Amino acid sequence: MKKAIFSLFLLLAAAGYANAQKYCFIDSKFILDKVSDYKDAQTRLDNISKTWQEEIDAKMVEVEKMYKGYQAEKPMLSDEMRNRRQDEIVAKEKEAKDLQKQRFGYEGDLFKKRQEYVKPVQDRVFNAVQKMAAQKGYDMVFDKAGGVTVFYADPKLDRSDEVLKILGINK
Repeated sequence: MKKAIFSLFLLLAAAGYANAQKYCFIDSKFILDKVSDYKDAQTRLDNISKTWQEEIDAKMVEVEKMYKGYQAEKPMLSDEMRNRRQDEIVAKEKEAKDLQKQRFGYEGDLFKKRQEYVKPVQDRVFNAVQKMAAQKGYDMVFDKAGGVTVFYADPKLDRSDEVLKILGINK
């Protein structure tokens, strides 16, 4: 009997604690779209990415030209010349692929530029969310921008505007 009463007491205490928690949600995509520094960083990243992609595309066009030239001249080339030209084409293609990996690969140049340009803005938003949560006494703040973390959110719980206010941005 004591176990049943104790279990009931623990269940009621846990339910009371769960009801006492305050939570809200924000939309980090909405917030970041309102931060001009973020837009500027995205524009710079897009421009850098476009320039790098054009550089890689130019190298691949050069490889294609080399290959077409080789195909046209192949019947007239000696075995030694054929092997040398094939090696040149393969080396040029490898150079282009290595550059692509360096620019766009995991932890490549684009990743580093994104860290340099975007991370400070994201950190500012994160700090503003923490400040808002501390000021308002929220135990949890969900981000609905991820799409997976929240299945349902009552719009009256959205505190994105308060974060924008802390960042000094008016809608």
